[in-house]
Amino acid sequence: MKKILLVCIMIMLMLASACANVEVTSKPNTSSEPKSETDESIIPKNTSVYCAQESINLDSETEKYFYETWKVEKLLGFANSYNDASEYPTGQKFIGDEIIIKKDFFSSKGLKNYSVYQYELKNPLYEITATCYNSDSFYRLYKIDIPDLNINDVVKVINISDPSTNLGIPLSFFVVNNDRLILLSEATIFELKKILIK
Repeated sequence: MKKILLVCIMIMLMLASACANVEVTSKPNTSSEPKSETDESIIPKNTSVYCAQESINLDSETEKYFYETWKVEKLLGFANSYNDASEYPTGQKFIGDEIIIKKDFFSSKGLKNYSVYQYELKNPLYEITATCYNSDSFYRLYKIDIPDLNINDVVKVINISDPSTNLGIPLSFFVVNNDRLILLSEATIFELKKILIK
């Protein structure tokens, strides 16, 4: 037994000695340019695969569609990453409630059943924080299935902030092709419809 143990120790020492003597050779950098610390080829540039994430002001086309009074029409579903316990699994307490979105005024006081969502802001800050150019890129970023979202649909994500504190409110909106508005409340999504003022 002792002889086997001594043989094993000697083999390990020989291997360690051999590893210490191995030199790693690499191709020298003969270029006159310094090597970049990050390989830019790994940064995605394909907007059909990834969403463009940047905070920008609303464009005029989105403003024209977005600034309205809206009614919560129906529950669409939940994010696949987690669920909002206040609404899961039915989400019916928002249905029929109203939200007012104007250029100089925002009110979610019409979401009557939840005190945490009661906001009324003068001159709110509206920002597009992401633009997804198809259903796949949208799902990659938000892990939310929006029914009837097609491969060519453009989804703009709009966040709203209080101008006095610059803090965002816990409601976001998805504008699909400037033709469809979806409310995101935590992990729950709802379809909104314009209220036609007579």
